[in-house]
Amino acid sequence: MKNISSSILIKEVHPNGVIKLILNDCANKNALSENMLTSLIDAIKDISNQQDVKVIIIASTGNVFSSGHNLKEISSARDDKDNGESYFINLFNLCSSMMQMIVNCPKPVIAEINGIATAAGCQLVASCDLALASSSSKFATPGVNIGLFCSTPMVALSRNINKKDAMKMLLTGEMIDATEAKRISLINDHFHEDELSKEVIELANKISSKPMMTVHNGKHAFYKQYEMNLSDAYNYTSKVMARNALGEDAKEGIESFLEKRPPNWNSEE
Repeated sequence: MKNISSSILIKEVHPNGVIKLILNDCANKNALSENMLTSLIDAIKDISNQQDVKVIIIASTGNVFSSGHNLKEISSARDDKDNGESYFINLFNLCSSMMQMIVNCPKPVIAEINGIATAAGCQLVASCDLALASSSSKFATPGVNIGLFCSTPMVALSRNINKKDAMKMLLTGEMIDATEAKRISLINDHFHEDELSKEVIELANKISSKPMMTVHNGKHAFYKQYEMNLSDAYNYTSKVMARNALGEDAKEGIESFLEKRPPNWNSEE
């Protein structure tokens, strides 16, 4: 493992094509400030184009994964001539762009949550493809408690969990624990704090051992078909699977299975 930067966003390079992005602004509870959002966008954009990177992990330092937007910055913006309107629009658009970048990133993205994830921090968890947490972690969309409904976090939340559970989180603003977060599929699983990083790396390594072109095409197809009606989804994925079947990954994978030998993945992105 090699640490390649030190700032509010730390990048760690791990073996097997795994990169960990670590939110490192404990003084501000790892808030998704303009600076943090820009740093994440720049990092994900850069990593997306690196063929040797196979999986991205988003983690944090301290006991707060992310508290969401920086409320001090939001409050200060009210002193602007337009009462903060331009700032608010730019901030929420920037955050929305970052969340969509995670979904559209060809690399699978895993959230490693060891602490509290609230508001846009909970949105970040929901936006990642997979999420593992420590058993002591907690989650909430508490905007309703301060008169600022979590409307943008709602987008990611409602695409991960069922309507009744999403509405309960949004309307009450109450904190839920890791067990409940797993039950409603906000996270995949939770582990003892001492085991979390090991479990996340094991999951990342398992994914990185798969043929990357197949993984990237599959991730793209998953999110695209998810928004379609049933008939359109089957028509679209039938074409995707046919193209996949024509590729080298499928040819090698099927031959190796029939010949009872490990596959030799050679495809590139």
